[in-house]
Amino acid sequence: MSNLKNFLFTSESVSEGHPDKVSDRISDMVVDTYLSSDPYSRVACETLTTTNKVVLAGEVRGPKISKDEIISKVRSCIKDIGYDQEGFTWKDATKIESHLHAQSKDIAMGVDSSGNKDEGAGDQGIMFGYACNETDVFMPAPIHYSHKILRLMAEDRKSEKLKNIEPDSKSQVTFEYIDGKPFKVKSVVISSQHSPDINQDDVRELLRPYMLNSIPKKFMEGFNEEKFYVNPTGNFVIGGPDGDCGLTGRKIIVDTYGGAAPHGGGAFSGKDPTKVDRSAAYAARYIAKNIVASKIADKCLIQLAYAIGVSKPLSIYVDLFDGDINKNKFVIEKINENFDLSPRGIREMLSLNRPIYEKTAAYGHFGRTPEKDGAFSWENTDKTNVFSK
Repeated sequence: MSNLKNFLFTSESVSEGHPDKVSDRISDMVVDTYLSSDPYSRVACETLTTTNKVVLAGEVRGPKISKDEIISKVRSCIKDIGYDQEGFTWKDATKIESHLHAQSKDIAMGVDSSGNKDEGAGDQGIMFGYACNETDVFMPAPIHYSHKILRLMAEDRKSEKLKNIEPDSKSQVTFEYIDGKPFKVKSVVISSQHSPDINQDDVRELLRPYMLNSIPKKFMEGFNEEKFYVNPTGNFVIGGPDGDCGLTGRKIIVDTYGGAAPHGGGAFSGKDPTKVDRSAAYAARYIAKNIVASKIADKCLIQLAYAIGVSKPLSIYVDLFDGDINKNKFVIEKINENFDLSPRGIREMLSLNRPIYEKTAAYGHFGRTPEKDGAFSWENTDKTNVFSK
């Protein structure tokens, strides 16, 4: 984020019914399906969703899982999200194709462990982790509250407390920052697919409570109602994959920090945890969050870099945004001493070889609550003592 002290900053979120998120959900379901049968499976799955069609493609290595089982689980994903519309439904009207095939032997040779060689990274690349003390989950305020609006809408839609609102939605929150801290909300945008039975005034009244219930009152004091934009273009009846083609991995800024921190470029969904695009980004977030939770810095950015077939990171970069060189050296020393950032080390540290990924596909991979099954283990703050001077 900018070095300016006073500025406006905006982040967006998209709902689980957004076409790209439908694709992410399906790809992560495939990852979980393979990991459920064999925790050492390899998966790289891409999904395309469009009008009454879903296409899966990619590489897998692991147990034999039938196309019929995968296709049945795709339908379960679509049903859970809430799609049973003329142009996209969980029923047979939507045709599902699976083109998953065996992983390349050349890739496997480069990344497997053998003899004295530790398992290498599955690809070259850079991954970033970030944390700040703007919210109690150590996430930037704009993305945190953008996610919360849509998550609460989805919960009430599925329980039928919120009627006439369909699965495809977007939100966007703009904060005014004073002296580098979030001060108040300047504007909120919610665009949501709705039934043809209601007009835009109805949609506005249905969605206003989700803005008010998601954002703390201290940030909404003096809010100008004219800056609450609902479906600015008008009707939004045709939505989801019927309204726009969806692809895995197209919402990587929504998945991370809403633009408040860099992104290395690699998507997460559809990739098993041997892929450092995913696992190293989780590790970098884990370390950054524990640094900020230890209260030695208000925010922290970490970059990790890897080369294909090489186990250890090529570089570790830390920015604490306070110009304290000695503290920066101290933190890097502690990271090197206490965290094994090889692909295997990361998976063992965060227990990533588990079917925990489908639930990460919507409302962000970070700022979530760690769960009993091991999901969101990278959100634990159990290493703060490492950094407490």
